[in-house]
Amino acid sequence: MEFPGLGDRLRQIQETVAARQERAGWSHPVTVVAVTKTFGPDAVRAAAAAGLRDVGENRVQEALQKQERAAEAPVAWHLIGTLQRNKARHAVGRFALIHSVDREDLARDLDRRMPDGERQPVLLQVNCSGEPQKGGVEPDGVIALLDRVRDCLRLEVRGLMTMSAYTDDEREQRRAFQRLRGVRDRAVQQGYQLPELSMGMSGDFPAAVEEGATIIRIGTLLFGERPR
Repeated sequence: MEFPGLGDRLRQIQETVAARQERAGWSHPVTVVAVTKTFGPDAVRAAAAAGLRDVGENRVQEALQKQERAAEAPVAWHLIGTLQRNKARHAVGRFALIHSVDREDLARDLDRRMPDGERQPVLLQVNCSGEPQKGGVEPDGVIALLDRVRDCLRLEVRGLMTMSAYTDDEREQRRAFQRLRGVRDRAVQQGYQLPELSMGMSGDFPAAVEEGATIIRIGTLLFGERPR
């Protein structure tokens, strides 16, 4: 499968990021993670050819297969989907960043399985939309979770991740992203260093960027509709 116009679409996304950052007064870099889930390894190669250096997958097994089949692509792999404890042993050490740690037992499993002297970068997933079907620790539980996993020395908690409600209402999108930034700011006041905010996807990344996103996860806008 080819992806004609991928480079042009990426430039449009980057221009939107720049405009939204300027409007909000941000100047930090924003990483675009190309979400290649359900596409084949050709999507990974196309992303790399367009200049993208980060790709994201939802499922561990699908990601590991693509890592083998597109091993030549110079990309960093992100796990952005829900991670079950029974998959932790397959995920640890295989991703540059795991976005979806949302409970203590999962954090401790990852920590236990990481080799001595190495660290697994992770984000804590936070449910900022209030939707029960979405994963993530509740916002008022983030600092407590950070406190409980402080002794997981093989984990490097780099920041937080969230998803907004599925809506075209930008005000509603922004509420979730503002909430995540507020949680991060309170944790920083408690002494935690959490530079990364992973928030924003194809339908809501402009609002996320305005609210301070450092990582956005883009699939459909880059690759088109997903295969059924």
